[in-house]
Amino acid sequence: MTLLPDSPPADDRYHVRLPDFFGPMDLLLALIEQEELEITAISLAQITDQYLAYLNTLQHLTPDTLTDFLVVAARLLLLKSQVLLPKPPPSILAEEEESETDDLVQQLKDYKRFKELAAELNRLQNEGGRSFVRLAPPPKIEPRLELGDVTLDDLLDATRRALAVKPEPPGVDTVVARETVTIGQQIDRIRRHLQSGQRTTFFRLLHNARSRVEVIVTLLAVLELVKRQVIEVEQSEDFGDIQLIRREDVSLSEDDWAALTQMEEVS
Repeated sequence: MTLLPDSPPADDRYHVRLPDFFGPMDLLLALIEQEELEITAISLAQITDQYLAYLNTLQHLTPDTLTDFLVVAARLLLLKSQVLLPKPPPSILAEEEESETDDLVQQLKDYKRFKELAAELNRLQNEGGRSFVRLAPPPKIEPRLELGDVTLDDLLDATRRALAVKPEPPGVDTVVARETVTIGQQIDRIRRHLQSGQRTTFFRLLHNARSRVEVIVTLLAVLELVKRQVIEVEQSEDFGDIQLIRREDVSLSEDDWAALTQMEEVS
């Protein structure tokens, strides 16, 4: 059976050209999993060579372009290896099938969770697009003042008298200093929390936070430590508290910690 389109594809996705198939990679995988194409008739080497040639034609290579191919290619390789390699004994096969079933269930749960989170983020974005930050308090509307028999000359005289007795503005006695919080300070604070125990929580770090700036800087400090693989984070439920866990296999020198605690300030 040869599966070829009547006309060129309408989308700009990468397409595979084989003797029995022409189309996108995900369609090829779907047809094989539905047993409409024989996996043994598909040359994975030919698919790989075509994709490498396709990459050479791209001016800008994005991670999505590469990861989409790797996911489908890995699935094709698994299917072909299952067909070509000897079958294991029934007892081992049953354990592998059970393991694959558990993996599939977990993947479906993860997919459902990410889909719900994506919908929630989309909802928040849409609501934010209809909101505007108030930069000034609402205007105070004064009640209408009935002037009665007051003339323009009367108003001018009243204005002159008011300006003549206008007091001098009071001097400034107190200067409020700008509150400054640095990422380095929060990294040092997280380090002290983790020195007294193996883990702490994000909410515990925010217990005495005095401003939104401090909350934001604390989050940036956590992300910086995760990026440098100093800590790991876990979250048991959506929008719940975040566990910060010190990694046993990573040890920073005092110079490294000193460099982290000197990171720029955020106001």
